[in-house]
Amino acid sequence: MATTFFNRATLTYDGVTRQSNTVTGTIESGLTVTKTALTPDYTAGAEKTFVINLTNNAASDFEGLTLTDDLGAYAFEQTMLTPLTYAAGSVNYSVNGVQQAAPGVTAGPPLVFTGVSVPAGGNAAVIYKATVNQYAPLGSGAEITNTVTVTGGTMTAPVTASATITADDAPQLTITKSVNPAVVTENGQLTYTFVIENNGSTAADATDDVSVGDTFNPVLSSLTVQLNGAALTPTTDYTYASGVFATVPGVITVPAATQTQSPTGEWVSIPGESVLTVTGTV
Repeated sequence: MATTFFNRATLTYDGVTRQSNTVTGTIESGLTVTKTALTPDYTAGAEKTFVINLTNNAASDFEGLTLTDDLGAYAFEQTMLTPLTYAAGSVNYSVNGVQQAAPGVTAGPPLVFTGVSVPAGGNAAVIYKATVNQYAPLGSGAEITNTVTVTGGTMTAPVTASATITADDAPQLTITKSVNPAVVTENGQLTYTFVIENNGSTAADATDDVSVGDTFNPVLSSLTVQLNGAALTPTTDYTYASGVFATVPGVITVPAATQTQSPTGEWVSIPGESVLTVTGTV
């Protein structure tokens, strides 16, 4: 970051004062900083890795620097929320590619690293991890921008750098399976229930080729298959032979999750859901 300065001279004589013209100059910072995220997107609860690179273009060392990272803090109502939480013990500090002892760390927020030095003509890197917490915005287009500010040493002005990560809006599916009844008599009926949940902000549609497969043991006969209460058709919607069951890819779709922010700032995700049931005779 460059700092611009202005000044002018004053001439006095015989009780007269004259001002010179104003001259302008620029002091180029000898230290540059960049910040990047190793991966560009995030999901709730994910651990993200950030890299802060410092380059010294000056002829002398920068010593005793302080790096203050806001962990993505943003204004909400009358307060500030911080969507990232520093992962304790995760910092890695190197100078000219050689690992050094960890700098001082205050987890914050804000996150503060102290005692960082960058040799003349050299570089340093501070790498750390942070967890996406309950204050991270969710939904399509949501993002977190966290900014680091470098101060201290012989710097004439702070330098800053930011990294932005975006909420992953792809479908995020999970599946759970249950059986009812758990105890069944021979030649009795039982039902397998598959609950497919989507925690992503985009629905899983036919183009995502969602399919559920299972091998039933014991083998079931006289199958009845339903998706969200609607009957599925053999061959068209699913296949079944000798206990091996599979839905045709794309038959199952799952709506997107609904994300809301509470009055205290926490983001809550209510997953979209589809329910597949398979009933047969043992």
